[in-house]
Amino acid sequence: MNIDILTGNQLAQLDQLISNAQNIIITCHKSPDGDALGSSLGWAEYLRMRGKEVTVIVPDQYPDFLHWLPNTDKVVRYDKHKEKCDMLFKIADLVFCLDYNTPSRVDEMEQALLSTPAERVLIDHHLKPDVPTVLTISYPDLCSTSELVFRIVWQLGGFEELKKHFAAPIYCGMMTDTGGFTFNSTRPEIFFIISQLLTKGIDKDRIYRNVYNNYSENRIRLMGYVLYEKLVVLSEYHSAFYTLTKEEQKRFHFIKGDAEGLVNIPQQIKGLKLSISLREDTEKPNLVWVSLRSADEFPCNKMAEQFFNGGGHRNASGGRVNGTMEDAVETVRNAITAFGDTLK
Repeated sequence: MNIDILTGNQLAQLDQLISNAQNIIITCHKSPDGDALGSSLGWAEYLRMRGKEVTVIVPDQYPDFLHWLPNTDKVVRYDKHKEKCDMLFKIADLVFCLDYNTPSRVDEMEQALLSTPAERVLIDHHLKPDVPTVLTISYPDLCSTSELVFRIVWQLGGFEELKKHFAAPIYCGMMTDTGGFTFNSTRPEIFFIISQLLTKGIDKDRIYRNVYNNYSENRIRLMGYVLYEKLVVLSEYHSAFYTLTKEEQKRFHFIKGDAEGLVNIPQQIKGLKLSISLREDTEKPNLVWVSLRSADEFPCNKMAEQFFNGGGHRNASGGRVNGTMEDAVETVRNAITAFGDTLK
């Protein structure tokens, strides 16, 4: 199966950029998820195989259920080590921007990213990329940035030499960005890639358990509380939403990652087309984070763009509301009404 994705000129340019660089930085977006971290760690493994000094710098904390990934001990958090990271950006030869389409998504790291003298390369699968680069590799139709990294490594001829430390994070990134291969994952190329990753000896069942069966008791109780007490189902519109306030997060000893996957659960309701999560930021006032999931052809990314200062993919998107939780709930109801004809 042909899974090549770069043109001959792109492939030659990327290969030359890597050959010419020695100190390389890999960056990903704020609040790294499985795909952001998985694609970064996988790409770092390939670059290290080529003899490069590589540092993965993330803007802030990533969920506990991703700490098992190989080489997470080498990841540097910008919010914890700003001076060190700023220095690394200044001396870097090449910076890779993985799994984000615009500089603001790296949050407080944005200035360091934009002011680095190093050349930048974007590898991403989100719409409308606008990061200033010498090479932009953007394929929004792919399931994940991890899939894109695999295809690039394959085309560069590096896959055969790589082992589990490459295959495990790439598989994890593809798995998490498709909800365990339940959406945006119908193309046969995806399963060809999985078959190749399995040749490296990874245990895909254990990877699933490490991610999805690795929560605290508090997270399980929070999930039950949200589904029983907080879920609002709008049957007429085949939609549901729930809210999670600061106080509720404190009550259930919320840690980063505890909300992961919650927004998917209401989709188990027969006929549901749209599920929305509203979660208050625990540190910043008047900020509510929004996650959207949809089924089939409903474009939740369009809703995210129009109502929630966000965007993403057709069936999985995110955004925010700058206001109170009451403002966020009103915005959700307005958004659902605005898309009512499609949802009905």
